[in-house]
Amino acid sequence: MMLLDTCVLLWLEADPSAISATASSGMLAAPQALFASAVSACEIGQKTARRRLKLSRPLDEWFPAVLQRHGLRELPVSGAIAAAATLLPPLHNDPFDRLLIAAAQHHGLTLLTPDPIIAKYPNLKTLW
Repeated sequence: MMLLDTCVLLWLEADPSAISATASSGMLAAPQALFASAVSACEIGQKTARRRLKLSRPLDEWFPAVLQRHGLRELPVSGAIAAAATLLPPLHNDPFDRLLIAAAQHHGLTLLTPDPIIAKYPNLKTLW
């Protein structure tokens, strides 16, 4: 079971060739076990609000449509995950990434991410 980093979710929709061959193979091998976090919806919303990203339609339509189109399951954020994100070692300052890391650890998911800093977290499986 795998959790997509926000950038991987964006690439899956807009530019699948940006996803590594290893990550793509992993996704193809387990299509029913792919998750996108509600955290990614928030991060994408922040990027669109700051005009660093443009979507084809409003986020509240875009996010569920992308999940459905790619057969992804939405992973909610619980209080336990939010609390765990604050207890992670200070390797990474991005709060969205910290929430994704905590979610992957909490649910025992492999995090698909190109970020080499994220791969340094203990008790976290990553794939890229």
